[in-house]
Amino acid sequence: MTVLLCLIGLILARPNCRCQIGKCRNDPSDTALKVDCTAHSVEYDVLTNTFRPLMVQTDVWCSSGAIMPNGNLVQTGGFNDGERRVRTFSPCSTCDWQETPNGLAAKRWYASNHILPDGRQIVVGGRRQFNYEFVPKTITANTFSLPFLLQTSERGVENNLYPFVFLNVDGNLFIFANNRAILLDFMKNKVVKTYPTIPGGDPRSYPSTGSAVLLPLKNLKAAAIQAEVLVCGGAPKGSYVQAVRGKFIGALNTCARIKITDPNPQWVMETMPLARVMGDMILLPNGNVLLINGAGSGTAGWELGRNPVLNPVLYKPDNKIGTRFETQNPTTVPRLYHSTAALLRDGRVLVGGSNPHAFYNLTGVLFPTELSLEAFSPAYLDTKFNNIRPTITAPKSMSGIKYGTKLTVRVVITGKVAKNQVSVTMVAPAFNTHSFSMNQRLLVLGNDKVAALGKATYDIDVTTPRSGNLAASGFYLLFVVHQGIPSKGIWVKLQ
Repeated sequence: MTVLLCLIGLILARPNCRCQIGKCRNDPSDTALKVDCTAHSVEYDVLTNTFRPLMVQTDVWCSSGAIMPNGNLVQTGGFNDGERRVRTFSPCSTCDWQETPNGLAAKRWYASNHILPDGRQIVVGGRRQFNYEFVPKTITANTFSLPFLLQTSERGVENNLYPFVFLNVDGNLFIFANNRAILLDFMKNKVVKTYPTIPGGDPRSYPSTGSAVLLPLKNLKAAAIQAEVLVCGGAPKGSYVQAVRGKFIGALNTCARIKITDPNPQWVMETMPLARVMGDMILLPNGNVLLINGAGSGTAGWELGRNPVLNPVLYKPDNKIGTRFETQNPTTVPRLYHSTAALLRDGRVLVGGSNPHAFYNLTGVLFPTELSLEAFSPAYLDTKFNNIRPTITAPKSMSGIKYGTKLTVRVVITGKVAKNQVSVTMVAPAFNTHSFSMNQRLLVLGNDKVAALGKATYDIDVTTPRSGNLAASGFYLLFVVHQGIPSKGIWVKLQ
């Protein structure tokens, strides 16, 4: 199980990437070091706790990306000489970053990416970019105007960077920026729906950074599939300007949830147990949402966060409103601006980083640059659940699966099995940076049939997603969940 760490971004990659040791970078355009012999990207092997330095040629600061259907990680944009670069990392025995100059039609800094049903990436927005484009480039290599991004930009503050982008089940894109959202037909460059503003009107996008997830997609064989988005945290309007002046306003303590497929969608507000700005939201294999990292006051940006929020919070979307949040045990390590989080194959959540400074400051500051990694273990990993925890024995990891077909997953469960509490879930690997996990997606395949084969062995029949609108082709972690307890995941390739 390998993870790519690239400056302030984190992404779980499929295993067996073996890369050459990084060399010194000679970059006359670099604003800090023209000759740089330090690694700004590494491959981290979770199982062996070892690192492999990689080389990036240009500045990846505040870039974006996603894993392509073939398993390559494609990263786009960045700062300075990196703002129009496209970087590709391929899983091969001698792999390292390959960069394409002018791979983007526009400069991209603080943009968001998503994999589309046709296998391309869409790159949305970025600083002073009120448009979108595709990677690989279209034949015309154009950008496509998106006035919504200009409309949601506040002078001198922005509050619309790193927009929250999700593929809706109808193939259109849900795009959230600042405090409101649209549904975009990206092929026709047409807004097909405008959603209401979140009650209260406070911003949820960088630098008033909240986070968001597309909640697990269920009932995938239904004619009409419901999709819901959850947005949590952020900062009250005006907080960024106040933080720059040294006054740190308390973060938002609310989440807003909306059924984006409804004909008349409305936001439903919920109150978190802890206010949070710069938090990360991670979909867990059993369908719950983990809120982790962040601050209790201030905003994103250099030196602008205060009161670290050390307690993660679990959100259970299927519970009744008012009973969905559950505070977890705290960490001792503040994770503020430039922190990251990613789901691992074993069900833990890898957490790393925190650098609220323009440079590395390890001593003599309120919140030093944090170079450590740690893993949050959800309660479902407690050994008391081992007897009901599934172990997948088939298919083998890296197997290919096809759209809309029967899939049989074989598991071993040593304890008593509740067949009506067995499901299979698929989780897309996400690119995490600045409190948003791009392309994060969880599908609940349910179960069509659970058959006992003897000796604690069971076959679970499920039906795979029927189209790329539900799940773009590519690699997914597949889990079996029994009574809320997930197995370890295996990689499958949907095609």
